[in-house]
Amino acid sequence: MQKTFLIATHNEKKKNELLRILSPLGVDVKTDKELNLTLTEAEENGETFYENALIKAQSGCKESGLPCVADDSGLMVDYLAGAPGVYSARFAGEHGNDKKNNEKLLKLLKDVPESERTARFVSVVCCVFPNGDIISARGECEGKIGYEEIGNGGFGYDPIFMVDGKSFGELSAEEKDKLSHRGKALLQLSEKLKDYMSL
Repeated sequence: MQKTFLIATHNEKKKNELLRILSPLGVDVKTDKELNLTLTEAEENGETFYENALIKAQSGCKESGLPCVADDSGLMVDYLAGAPGVYSARFAGEHGNDKKNNEKLLKLLKDVPESERTARFVSVVCCVFPNGDIISARGECEGKIGYEEIGNGGFGYDPIFMVDGKSFGELSAEEKDKLSHRGKALLQLSEKLKDYMSL
């Protein structure tokens, strides 16, 4: 079984999360840069987190010849009918501008009472193998949107996503792994991979 897996992301923090959770399986997680590859930027035009994760994983697997792991994740706010959803990374119009995304969301929820600020982080992780096999997992974490950014850990919407009185931006990596949508999805994926790799 191929033990080097490609991760289709340029986000070092996502890579580190994946490494922490998959390394006990003996899986070596590499980015395209570490493998001296230049991957085509897959067009994330799916309507669901699963579709986008699969698009990225299939593209990475095809171009590298390696098993490829990709995730698509985002924030779903009940008051906004599930937005920003699959558009989480580019909610304010500029891809990956965390500050602007957070500012836009806080502005939209400006006068919304705490009881109506419920939200969840969702993550879908897909692993595509060169033989066409697909393993996927989904994780969710329920919380609320705070009123300001708190903490400087994590990334994305972490500083305004509150769970049990703390923002994700205040949690240690270990605490976040246990609670987070991506942590849950990756743990589920690692269990499925364990079974798959023992076949």
